[in-house]
Amino acid sequence: MTTKENTLTLRNAKWDDVQAVAKLMYAVSEADGDASVAETPEDIEHNWQSPGYNPETDSFVVETEDKQIVGYWEMFNGRNIAQLELDGYVHPNYKDTPVAEMLIKRAEERAMQAVPLVPPDERVYIRSAMPIKDEFFRALHEKFGYTAVRYFWRMEINLTEAPTLAPLLEGLEFRPFIKEEHAQAVWMADNEAFRDHWGSHDSEYEEWSHRKFEIPDYDPTLWLVVWDGDEIAGFSQNRYLNDTGWVGTLGVRRNWRKKGLGLALLTHSFAEFYKRGTQTIGLGVDAASPTGATRLYQKAGMSVANEYVAYEKELRAGKTDHKQQTID
Repeated sequence: MTTKENTLTLRNAKWDDVQAVAKLMYAVSEADGDASVAETPEDIEHNWQSPGYNPETDSFVVETEDKQIVGYWEMFNGRNIAQLELDGYVHPNYKDTPVAEMLIKRAEERAMQAVPLVPPDERVYIRSAMPIKDEFFRALHEKFGYTAVRYFWRMEINLTEAPTLAPLLEGLEFRPFIKEEHAQAVWMADNEAFRDHWGSHDSEYEEWSHRKFEIPDYDPTLWLVVWDGDEIAGFSQNRYLNDTGWVGTLGVRRNWRKKGLGLALLTHSFAEFYKRGTQTIGLGVDAASPTGATRLYQKAGMSVANEYVAYEKELRAGKTDHKQQTID
């Protein structure tokens, strides 16, 4: 379907749009003062290949008469379709045009198509996140009935020297990550470690492995896994995000918490990046983490580099789990 408003055209995305979408994302991230998190064309291609996702039905662009893409919106299914994730970008020069409203309306139309696919007693909702300083996008979402429900931080540390390593308890040890032997065990440990977290749900192995192993910058030598005999106690799934060292997922299983393992994983992650010549290391964290992750990261010398807010809009009322709560 194609819609025109003045000289702007709204259409479904095509695979040929990858480079233009990446250019738009970079322009938006740069204007937000956080270009380090901008996705590369390879990142976008990887995301578009996610199980259950079709960019030609689940993402949309707005282009000008000269075919410049000035807006992009995508919708991902999560939590068995009941949770729909939206992500949108509008070129800074086009915020005073209909681009944003054209896109959010089209994304919501697509989201509504998912409602009949969810069991009738289950709540269906849309979630969308953005930098807390982005007054334009915040106002847009509030205009369309979204409510702020959670805050997240991107934290960073800039190392000037090799970090001091926190020790492991006796009986725990780091072992090299071997995908063929350890992937299933890490996947199960990952699901368990994050069951306490807001909005989390167990992932299927296919989805998890695509997200972890098929990204362009996957490097198994950056993954740190701590074992207690034949059981995984904790892990840090590290990678690069552009030029920044990125602690993608750091988790400690419940039975091994409050024993210094999180700090050991974090400081050893810092050391691995530092050894490779990387001094800036970052991660993302729920600002209200129930496991005290923010205090751990601050203790390790990290500070908040940017803050994000997640908005939700309910499409259909129904049952949900205890972690889906709004903020006061």
